[in-house]
Amino acid sequence: MFLSVFDMFKVGIGPSSSHTMGPMVAAARFLDRLRASPFHPKGLRASLHGSLAFTGVGHATDRATILGLAGFSPDTYDAEKAEAALARINATKTIEAPGLPPLQFDPNADLLFDYGPALPGHANGMILKATDAEGDVILEETYYSIGGGFVLTASELAEAGAGKAKARADVPYPFETGAEMLEMARKSGLSIAAMKRANELKFRSAAELDRGMARIWEVMNACISRGMEGTGILPGGLKVRRRAKGIHDALMAERGLNLAPPHTINDWMSLYAMAVNEENAAGGQVVTAPTNGAAGVVPAVIRYWLDHVPGATPARVGEFLLTAAAIGGLCKHNASISGAECGCQAEVGSASAMAAAGLAAVLGGTPEQVENAAEIALEHHLGMTCDPIKGLVQVPCIERNGLGAIKAVSAASLSLRGDGQHLVSLDACIETMRQTGHDMHEKYKETSLGGLAVNVPNC
Repeated sequence: MFLSVFDMFKVGIGPSSSHTMGPMVAAARFLDRLRASPFHPKGLRASLHGSLAFTGVGHATDRATILGLAGFSPDTYDAEKAEAALARINATKTIEAPGLPPLQFDPNADLLFDYGPALPGHANGMILKATDAEGDVILEETYYSIGGGFVLTASELAEAGAGKAKARADVPYPFETGAEMLEMARKSGLSIAAMKRANELKFRSAAELDRGMARIWEVMNACISRGMEGTGILPGGLKVRRRAKGIHDALMAERGLNLAPPHTINDWMSLYAMAVNEENAAGGQVVTAPTNGAAGVVPAVIRYWLDHVPGATPARVGEFLLTAAAIGGLCKHNASISGAECGCQAEVGSASAMAAAGLAAVLGGTPEQVENAAEIALEHHLGMTCDPIKGLVQVPCIERNGLGAIKAVSAASLSLRGDGQHLVSLDACIETMRQTGHDMHEKYKETSLGGLAVNVPNC
């Protein structure tokens, strides 16, 4: 099994990798099919199902779908051009996509939120259609946004089977479980990051890999910096106030004072994570890590390490990312990173495990200690539901990333105090997450039908 570091960490836009980025990617894939078809389309239609319907407005799924059909992509998204395109589509009831004739599309009539039963393949389903001049469907495809910006058609999902990630195995170290990963590390004498790097080099040069990872950290770090400067109210109607700047200003004012308590370091970790997720909630540029809803955890722990841990160096950020990606790949392959499928344990829980592993690695941990750090972090997120108020990636998501970062650092530190031996293995923990997600009621899986979403006023 192989999932690239660039599969686990993707540059995109907020607020959701599965509900914003995924539908945009799906729409782009549909346009490619339409361009290659022999038909002469005149119109487009779309329907959103399951979690994409229930929390679609709060997650900007409708906007993302329309923009995807207009040719926009998450990695090259331009907010100003997107707003102009949406205004033009609403005014003309027409979509102009590159390489296709003008296509009739009325956002109020041709984009359907279907609140009935979810489609059979996954909680995040959508159906895209092209029609002829008479309004008859000439091309149709079902897509599933399975978390982290990954998108599969219905046939691809069926082929993958049992929720397993469809991935390449022709690499030097194709581990599918934590146990296989540790056994390969013992036999090779390599770290988890070194094995992951060898796998990556099957598909790109060392220079390309290093440039790509440097770009990932550049975007993550810039997102933290923007978030610590942003002010005002987040969009969506909950009137959530951006808090990162105020926290940062207060922490800077306290620097150098002997009166500050030691636990203030937790505020720095939370600050970095909340800064990212406030940017995400505002629709800014983020890196899925492994999702948008959990995008703050990994960068927060890296920034904590670089700014507050003696001996830290940016030259080892790639080692952190490679280790984290290896753990994230195991979570995705053997369980899920989708809140709509397994709750927030699959998002912030997986992110915390990834961050804990990355930190343990750069602090000198053995592969066993790194695996143990990931397990501890994930174990203490098990059962966490996904219940965003009003369907917005704001409450409890923003603060939850801060606590996920704190747990990651604590897990790494605790693991490094031991020898890597632990009663519960990472594999057992990931399987427990999968089973718990399967048993979790759908109202607690990114539908906003339970939990905080129904017990806190939405205005």
